[in-house]
Amino acid sequence: MKASLLYFLALPAFAIADTLKQRQSDWTVGQTVQTDSGPVSGHAALNASQVSEYLGIPFAVPPVGDLRFAAPQKYSGNSTVNGTSFGFSCPAATIASGVSTANLASANITASGLIVLEALAQFGDKFSEDCLTLNVWTKPQTGDARKAVLLWIYGGGFTTGNSDNPAYNGQFIADQEDVIVVSINYRLNIFGFPGSPNATNNLGLLDQRLATEWVRNNIAKFGGDPTRITLFGQSAGGASVDYYSYAWTSDPIVAGFIPESGTALGLGQRTPEQSAASWYTVSAKLGCGGASSGGATVLSCMRTKNYTSILQALPSGGITGGTGFGPTIDNVVVFSDYLNRSAAGNFIKRPMLVGNADNEAGLFRAVAAIQGNSSKFSDAYWDSFNLLDFVCPAAARANISVANGVPTWRYRWFGEFPNTIITTVPDSGAWHASELPVLFNYSPPSDLGIPVSTLEEIAIGNYFRGAWATFAKDPANGLRTYGAGNGTGWPTYVPGGNTLVRLAYQNLTGPNLAPSQMYDSTCNAMFVVPPSTLVNGSTNATATRTAPAATVTKSEGGRENIGLGLLVLFGVFTIAL
Repeated sequence: MKASLLYFLALPAFAIADTLKQRQSDWTVGQTVQTDSGPVSGHAALNASQVSEYLGIPFAVPPVGDLRFAAPQKYSGNSTVNGTSFGFSCPAATIASGVSTANLASANITASGLIVLEALAQFGDKFSEDCLTLNVWTKPQTGDARKAVLLWIYGGGFTTGNSDNPAYNGQFIADQEDVIVVSINYRLNIFGFPGSPNATNNLGLLDQRLATEWVRNNIAKFGGDPTRITLFGQSAGGASVDYYSYAWTSDPIVAGFIPESGTALGLGQRTPEQSAASWYTVSAKLGCGGASSGGATVLSCMRTKNYTSILQALPSGGITGGTGFGPTIDNVVVFSDYLNRSAAGNFIKRPMLVGNADNEAGLFRAVAAIQGNSSKFSDAYWDSFNLLDFVCPAAARANISVANGVPTWRYRWFGEFPNTIITTVPDSGAWHASELPVLFNYSPPSDLGIPVSTLEEIAIGNYFRGAWATFAKDPANGLRTYGAGNGTGWPTYVPGGNTLVRLAYQNLTGPNLAPSQMYDSTCNAMFVVPPSTLVNGSTNATATRTAPAATVTKSEGGRENIGLGLLVLFGVFTIAL
């Protein structure tokens, strides 16, 4: 009797396993998949014929009309989605417009640099507010029947960016690493972060959450494992990953986090008052009135304006693309007390792989040059820019994670190849986002005068993709033995230890290790932190700012002040000073 009962109880598990095996062996490239958005038809990826590519899948009701400046609503459909082309890009305020030929010449921009500038300007993009779509790359017919998922969030300062970018195409990672790659669109600038006192704010971050819920609910139908979703993103995308880790503690969904060159601690948050001021400045320009006109009246008027007119009314973006609209404190999705929350362990305690590029400023310095603004910024400014916006926040976030017992890895990207150099004088180095073409295996068209990938770059790219996929497959343990056949795996990060993984250091493949103090010792020197605040769990941490090692001689948008204020977090969680 007991044996028979066990047999019948086991039947569902066997049936599930058989179903997975059947689906795996019977999968046809590009076959139609039933989803909450309706049936979705795909096609073979352009450069990976065994990868099924599904593009432009709607996950939210188009945010137009009364849904402009409103929280996203889940999309449900019955009609077949033709997943053969990307959806529209969300309206973006680009930062590479108005560039003169003389400025390009004096900036020493390379052919690769021109491609980067075109991406920043989103030349050729098709824009629409009906832009909340996502894309899936999968190869269920081989490998694991339930594959780990890498969910990509693009950067762009929360004011520009899109998933329809050839440098973000997930086909190669899906083809080579037996994982599923998903990329998403989210609303930007005033459309994603409106600042109206009468509207929900942080809509772009809510878009990201709704897309993550869609992946959880539907990815199994593409051969994915909904319990192994890792968020990864770069710049504002990295910050988005980190914002998520603080916002959704009651229902995390995801299993791991990879914030690249961006955290919630580095980019800063706007106050409701600051965002409202930006909102009313734009509304007044458009004839909708200001703060004295009545918030509901202004909001209603703004919903009638053409989106292109709204974009034209935004302030200039400067070197970082900021337009006065971005993540705003609401204490629901974006918080005012990250210091206390971190000290109390009030965030999603899931494994984290966090890091930054060696010379983040290389990109922004190039943008300043083509805008004719090089003379406004000193070398000391750029040194502080690297530290305050990227290096120290990454160190602080890693320390927070370690202090709370979370498996954590920290990296620093050094890759510099002939086809990734964007300026020659000064040398752009491993600039902000320079790892992405290598990670996604993007090669620009051969007729643009850009050098082909070197053998070293190809080898590093393979290793790089393998590392990110290994983390996604087993966030808590995978990297511990990754590449161990050729030496050692990746050590978990220990502040003060020889555990910082230098990727592509001297363009070599493998985990070149170094003590983190080689790059972030100045972060400690900026603050005098009482020893009592180093104890995990303290919620009344205090710190005193001292003079930074590199004096900032020029100011741009107050970013250095934001970074300095948030660097308190570094001192609070330094374990080994």
